[in-house]
Amino acid sequence: MMMNLFSSFDPSSNLSLSLNWMSTLIPLILIPSYFWIVPSRITIMWHLISHTLYNEFKNLIPNNIKSMLIFISILSIIMFNNFMGLFPFIFTSTSHMVMSVTLALPMWLSFMIFGWLKNTTHMFAHLVPQGTPPILMPFMVCIESISNLIRPLTLAIRLSANMIAGHLLMTLLGNTGSSMSLIPLMFLLIAQILLLTLESAVALIQSYVFAVLITLYSSEVN
Repeated sequence: MMMNLFSSFDPSSNLSLSLNWMSTLIPLILIPSYFWIVPSRITIMWHLISHTLYNEFKNLIPNNIKSMLIFISILSIIMFNNFMGLFPFIFTSTSHMVMSVTLALPMWLSFMIFGWLKNTTHMFAHLVPQGTPPILMPFMVCIESISNLIRPLTLAIRLSANMIAGHLLMTLLGNTGSSMSLIPLMFLLIAQILLLTLESAVALIQSYVFAVLITLYSSEVN
């Protein structure tokens, strides 16, 4: 039922094939430009962005520099797919729980396995915050355990809900345009442009929030 709810705004595909997920592979077209002798403007811009993200994540986990590539890659995947969904008739894969859970669950599970196998004492100590009264320690263990278990679900729901909310609002407003007169239609177009600008900001912010939270989760197990 959940998957059908998030699939209600998919563009239709022809040839009796589900080609909507092919839009996820569109950013791969940009990869060959990295091998040009003279880099393109897009390549130079993305190198600057990657360097900025590297410095940002390095402050969050200074002792694990080699894993920066994973977090920057996750941010890139989510951001490209979010921006692809802003174009007409392109399927927004990050608005589906299938895509967001696939990104969140393996990362969280790998962090938990590594933490409990390598830093067991630290993981047990993390269940009880410092300064907790002894009488509240059993309750804090239950609360921290539940909060750790629902982390991949909250990551997935946050990304999917924020991406589908703006598209849903733009779709509902766009369907009312055919029954409006000229002056209300002009205001509707201005509102749609403002919503599209807001969705562009949301696409960037949600990818950054997802990557930062994954980075913070990894820093807790080290």
